[in-house]
Amino acid sequence: MTDRLRALWNFDDLDQSEQRLSDQLSRETDDGGRAEVLTQLARVEGLRGKFERGEELIWQAEALANDCVPARIRIELELGRLVRSKGDAESAMPHFEAAYNAAVDAGELFMAVDAAHMCAIAGPDRGSRLGWAQRGIEIANSSPDRNVSYWLGPLYNNLGVDHAEAGEHEAALEDFQRALEVRLRYPENPQAIRWARESVAEQLRALGRLDEARAVLT
Repeated sequence: MTDRLRALWNFDDLDQSEQRLSDQLSRETDDGGRAEVLTQLARVEGLRGKFERGEELIWQAEALANDCVPARIRIELELGRLVRSKGDAESAMPHFEAAYNAAVDAGELFMAVDAAHMCAIAGPDRGSRLGWAQRGIEIANSSPDRNVSYWLGPLYNNLGVDHAEAGEHEAALEDFQRALEVRLRYPENPQAIRWARESVAEQLRALGRLDEARAVLT
């Protein structure tokens, strides 16, 4: 399943995202739905660096979620993001893992890959990060849902960053090129395409392939 609230997000305009989510909150007809929206408002606050306010919204969602599985998944996922953003990746990992396991069990593939992506960022060591990225890639590749396969871009980028930081520029280039191929399927996100091109160019420069690097950016 895809994320029914994703279309309300504009990550370049948090105020607009907050307004859309607040409007959606007023339209929800049950507590589980309201809990889901509250977790997204918590994410807005986390992106603003207002972690205490974000946690308050998570606790409000917790009080409403009851047995609503999507809300429970979102609570774990967004609480993990808040904790990681405060600088405690180790404490965030159990939340991301719980979100992943619950999402897989429920067939909520968009959120499962989102959680795997977060584990691939917050993992305690390189083996863990690479393993989680591969899990996410396997799910995203197996889904016909365009919204789920979107995650291949961020996941290949994760792998590229890991290889680049290890000085493995050939492997990093391959992953960044895969990420760019995916990003180009989503022309509605030009900023992500620009970042992907820059990542490819950076690795080409690291390999001494300067003409190719310039061509990627033109």
